[in-house]
Amino acid sequence: MNISAEEQTCLCGQTLSFESSAQVNLFNTKSTQKVDDLQKGVSTKNAQLDTPIKLNYQKTQNWYALRTTYGREKKAYDYIMSHGGTAFYPTITEEKLVNGKKRLFTVSRLPNLLFAYGTKEEIQSFVYDNVNLPFLRFYYKHIHERTKIKREPLIVPERQIKSLQIICQFEAGDIVVVSQTIDKFQTGDWVRITNGNFKGVEGIVARYQGQQRVGIVIEGLFTVATAYVPTAFLEKTEKH
Repeated sequence: MNISAEEQTCLCGQTLSFESSAQVNLFNTKSTQKVDDLQKGVSTKNAQLDTPIKLNYQKTQNWYALRTTYGREKKAYDYIMSHGGTAFYPTITEEKLVNGKKRLFTVSRLPNLLFAYGTKEEIQSFVYDNVNLPFLRFYYKHIHERTKIKREPLIVPERQIKSLQIICQFEAGDIVVVSQTIDKFQTGDWVRITNGNFKGVEGIVARYQGQQRVGIVIEGLFTVATAYVPTAFLEKTEKH
């Protein structure tokens, strides 16, 4: 079968990528083949001998919920950030009495919990680092598949992370942070806050502890809800 010069050039110059980084030799072009091609009038200008072609499918980046032991979430956060990773560690300032004097301390808003962003393989490089981070693990969700239960690292939607970051900017004492699911924030209207301190937060609007709030529920881990938000600051939106 005769291949045109244009087709030969296209094929030989092709570069693909593969998730497993496996290399595949698409062509094992021998010098004799090159001579034959020349005789047939096929261009070999861009041909390469034994050229490996990589197949590389783009890996998806997500926010993963990670857990630590003994309150070492800050240590994990500092390590991830200092090694080129991206992480989010919600904190709050607390006043404590030490030797009769009041002192301010930055503490975790979500004890033993932090979030890291990247591909699953990138986050695994930290989670499975038993030398530097032996106290760091994935939070898992359990998926029922017929008679089997499958475990998968818990992925947190990006807009929930963004909403959490906005809420956690404020030290307001009436912000709700509880390590359980609050049913009121699982059903109801999905809204976006359009004004005020919590502008940009998306979640379920509900009345809780006597005030209208917007809450987000991180699956199986905790519920975080804003302080009071007036109805005029809310617009309905679609839950994705």
